[in-house]
Order: sequence, then structure tokens, then C-alpha cells
Amino acid sequence: MTQAPILDVRDLTIIRNGTSILRDVAWRVEPGQHWVILGSNGSGKTSLLSALTGYLMPTSGEIELLGRRYGESDWRELRKRIGLVSSSIRQMMAETEPALESVASGRYAMIDFWGRPTRADRRRALALLGQIECTHLAERPWAVLSQGERQRVLIGRALMADPRLLILDEPCAGLDPVARETFLQFVQRLSTQPDAPALVLVTHHVEEIVPCFTHALLLREGGVVAAGGLRRVVTSERLGVTFGHRVRVVRRRGRYLLEVPGRAQGIA
Repeated sequence: MTQAPILDVRDLTIIRNGTSILRDVAWRVEPGQHWVILGSNGSGKTSLLSALTGYLMPTSGEIELLGRRYGESDWRELRKRIGLVSSSIRQMMAETEPALESVASGRYAMIDFWGRPTRADRRRALALLGQIECTHLAERPWAVLSQGERQRVLIGRALMADPRLLILDEPCAGLDPVARETFLQFVQRLSTQPDAPALVLVTHHVEEIVPCFTHALLLREGGVVAAGGLRRVVTSERLGVTFGHRVRVVRRRGRYLLEVPGRAQGIA
């Protein structure tokens, strides 16, 4: 029996005040796939995420999540199946809130959780802290967590609602090189866990593509440059078009490196 796609975006167009923000975007996430979205600033990455989570109304086109269509289903409930980890959420967290409560608050989609987690919530949150390798942080307040620890806690918070799709929106921004690599290794391990959601990594940097990612979507000025299998899409030619500059992509040991060739200088 063929499984329905987790996400199916067809001919998605968003126009605001006469400006085309997204145009004819087609993107399909099948079970077992993990995607990277690459594009420069202004390419439409944020607008696409806003449309998926119901905060930006499409002008035309269709979005289906788990077989249910935007506009025909209660998207406020359906978008709970999409976990989102982004800097905007990170900046709103209460500094005195312990990590356990931060994770538990994900069940209610509430920032600065004002209630008391139930016993079931605490058990689930503690299990998730174990899953994200942060059990030792359970009682530690947000204010004293490192940036990498905060990103992990936000992933635990997103997983609290059992999402089928987990979007990591530039999760390495602000991390030093060691913290970034440690976090990416964690994402790789997370992808191999039983019942792990489909992952979508939104980034500017091909160096952040760890081996678990199978597909890529390239965006430029609101349109799709290419979408499909990673090796077919993440090439020097296509990334050159995506970023509007000649580049060279090198693949070593399952990881990617992007080089920008310099211009030869004449000798006076």
C-alpha cells in the first residue's frame, strides 16, 4: 500500500502589494525523506515556512499536510503536526523557566508556560529530554543554557506534540564551530531514532548538510531552482544559480563544502 506524502505543495504562489514573494512552488516530502532548503536572503524560505504553518495566506496553489488540504481543514490544529525550531521562538522563551517545563509547554504550543505540567506531561517531557540527550538539564533555567543546549530543548519542545514534520530553521545561527558540529552530529543521531519525524533543515550553508539528509530544495527570488535527490540537486552549477555567483561544491566523506573561486590578480 502506497503511503500518502507527509507534505505536498503544488503551484504555491504568494503575492503581496503587487510583489511576487513565492511563485509556482512545487515541493513534495515523502515518508522516509529528510530535506534541506537552501537559498540566499530574500529567496522565499521564510515565506514558505510561514505558509506551511498557516501564518501567511497563499494567493493561489495548494498545500496538503498528511492528506488534509489547507483551507478545507482546521489549520490551527493541523499545524501542530509541524514542529518548528526557529530563532523567533528562542528569543521569546522565559529566562527562569526550567528545561523540563520548556519541553512540556510544547504540548500546549505556549510560550512562558503559566500552568503546571501534569504528571503525564512531566513523564513525556523527561522522556524527550532523554531522547535529545539533555536529561541533566531538566531543572536548569533557560537563562543559563548554552545556545546549543537551547536548540536541543526547543527540538524536545517541538517533539512534545508528536509532529510528523520537524523544521529546523537556521538552527546553527550563533553557534561557534565546535557547538555547531556537536549539534549537527546530534541531528544525525536524532534522524535514526525510531518514529523520528521527517526533518527539514533551512540553511545558507552546505557545510551543515549531514548524511541523514536525502533531498534538497533550492530557492531563488521566490522560485524553485531545483528539487530532488541531494546528489542531483546540490551541484556547483545549481548552487551557482541559487546564490547568483560562480561556486564550486566539493563532497568529502558524506559532507559538502562550498568554495567561491577568487579572481586572479594582475601584477603591476
